[in-house]
Amino acid sequence: MIAARLSFALTLALALPVVGAAEFANPLVLQRADPHVTLHGDGYYYYTATVPEYDRIELRRTRSLNELGKAEAKVVWRKHASGPMSRHIWAPELHHIDGKWYLYFTAGREDAPFDIRLYVLENASSNPLEGQWIERGQLKTGWESFALDATTFALNGQRYLAWTQKPPAANRHVTAVYIAKMDTPLSITGPATMLTAPEYGWEKMTHHVNEAPAVLVKNGRVFMTYSASATDASYALGMLTASASADLLDPKAWKKSPVPVFRSSTATGQYGPGHNAFTTTPDGKQDILVYHARNYERITGDSLFDPNRHTRAQVITWRADGTPDFGIPVADRPRTAQPR
Repeated sequence: MIAARLSFALTLALALPVVGAAEFANPLVLQRADPHVTLHGDGYYYYTATVPEYDRIELRRTRSLNELGKAEAKVVWRKHASGPMSRHIWAPELHHIDGKWYLYFTAGREDAPFDIRLYVLENASSNPLEGQWIERGQLKTGWESFALDATTFALNGQRYLAWTQKPPAANRHVTAVYIAKMDTPLSITGPATMLTAPEYGWEKMTHHVNEAPAVLVKNGRVFMTYSASATDASYALGMLTASASADLLDPKAWKKSPVPVFRSSTATGQYGPGHNAFTTTPDGKQDILVYHARNYERITGDSLFDPNRHTRAQVITWRADGTPDFGIPVADRPRTAQPR
């Protein structure tokens, strides 16, 4: 009994904010999954996420993450009536590359909802909530299969694309995380490298899934988180680590954590945390994990169509060995706002 109480107390302690750390009015935005946040050079946070209707892409901008839920949600693109990009508009990410804005997103077809692929929009305006978003078509990965959750990052003068796709030779539905070099913001060059596929039990809960890569470069290393298992309470973050000077296309350069680095917490009432992004405080001094989670465990029906994955954020702490400690999902703070 004493050991159990000590364990519970330790769990609660891990959920408490670090002294001096930024605090957030979680959940930041209700009913917005797969969040992505960019802190741009103009001092604004630009935010996008999957809407529960799966039918459009929204953008918001604020100078404080705590204001995201009150910010205007500007619809910048809507799904097509038929054909490509007409169903399951998922996981948009906004990136500023070579003076232009790019939205990478996932979309299916009305006649084949899960025949999903990667697509790109482009905008030359300095403010991505203004100007014209131009469809740049499908981002080809080298083979045609179920593909989603693209992200991009640059390191040592080279830009990379990381994404999720069904392996070419897979005889069942399974998703893996891949990486390739990019020669333009719209295309990859050279072969793709598989970095991780489901192998541990916690990556195979209901579905065999590794998806939604996100990259944080710090302390001479590249940390790539990814999400595993079904989109219910079993959803959790895994992590790969490589040296920042390594050949990132060499799978041997990456070390995979055998256990989740961020998962559901009964102590704080947060379930299925995942599909994250990374940002910082405005002064750049604190790293922030942005993710979605639900505040209840049991779901009626298919979890993919439960709308209550809310956008959340918390400060990342760093261990003495230079690796991130995500802790556990912090508890909700009281709020009165309703879904927008």
